[in-house]
Amino acid sequence: MSGLRSIIEQEIHERGPIPFSRYMELCLYHPELGYYSRNAEQFGKAGDFYTSSDVHAVFGRLLARQFDEMWRLLGSPAVITIRELGPGRGLFAQDVMDWAEKKFPDFFQALRYVLIEQSPVLRDRISHVLNRRIEAGKAILEPADRADAIAFRQEADRTPSIVFANEFFDAIPVDVVSSRGSLRVDARDSRFIETWAPASPQELEFLDRYSVHPEEDERIEVSLLSLPLFVSECAIDRGFVVVIDYGYTREEQLAGRHRGTLKAIRQHAVSGNPYEAPGEQDLTADVNFTALAAVAEQNGLHPQKLITQSQFLMGIGEENQFADAFQDCRLPQERAKVALQLKHLVTPAGMGESFHVLVASKRLEAERVSNLSGLSFGQRRHLQT
Repeated sequence: MSGLRSIIEQEIHERGPIPFSRYMELCLYHPELGYYSRNAEQFGKAGDFYTSSDVHAVFGRLLARQFDEMWRLLGSPAVITIRELGPGRGLFAQDVMDWAEKKFPDFFQALRYVLIEQSPVLRDRISHVLNRRIEAGKAILEPADRADAIAFRQEADRTPSIVFANEFFDAIPVDVVSSRGSLRVDARDSRFIETWAPASPQELEFLDRYSVHPEEDERIEVSLLSLPLFVSECAIDRGFVVVIDYGYTREEQLAGRHRGTLKAIRQHAVSGNPYEAPGEQDLTADVNFTALAAVAEQNGLHPQKLITQSQFLMGIGEENQFADAFQDCRLPQERAKVALQLKHLVTPAGMGESFHVLVASKRLEAERVSNLSGLSFGQRRHLQT
């Protein structure tokens, strides 16, 4: 996509070498030519990547079950708002609402589902997928205009809320730091080259608090933009925040893992070259959950212990042996297919161990929150014996 390449080169010509986070922002979120602005075809099995919602509706069904339990823990309020960050095409929201209506009618009656999406292309797709729910007032697309969104949210924040972010924070632009300093992107002879500048005080403080300092020939991502975004998007008066993403803790970095996780993804193939096709490939970096949990705590939330997606989904499905997954199966081969899809969601070979789940709560008794089914896999069976 030469158009975006020339736009980035022009900015470098005017401003000098740009931070990697700015380069990543342009590649992903340029209003016309960014990866998430061009079209919605990069989602799903035929595109560059697919999320848990693309695997099988059971992901949304299990979360509907967990959201119902959270609603009851909040005292079954007359209105509860789910705010989904980066909802993609709206498939997860569709699965949650369809299953809640079928299985948890009282929760569904109270539910108001708000989708927070900036991409005009994806907003159009969501409007099509959730047309019936939007017309009924059950689903609402938050206004794209910032001022309108703030006014809308001030009204919404008065109700108990669940903020849900699945594969959202991994797409937030990051800076990259090495022993040589902070990465800058320069342009020369129609290609991008890397240069280095002294790391900023903010970058060094992030490494001190939440990460590790890079050793020789090592690169570490610094996700400065994620922290204020978490504070603004996950602000609730009372309720829950649920973040699901591939990521790591500072302890894992100290053990030598997740030190340099930036990658480019195109048609399910992973590349180490983020400069190859600006705007045509996804750029992601694993989420620093130590930083997110710390910021959650600083803002009045109580984060639970980080768990894997496998533990979380197994905990939710344990009591009824994943009946949510198999209910629509009529034939043995249908059950076999669903079993394989479920396996992809929960096993280490699939998404189960690479994805982690952070659950934080506000104005709720922490011990009762820790007893949620998604947070207590294996415990109840142990207690019963």
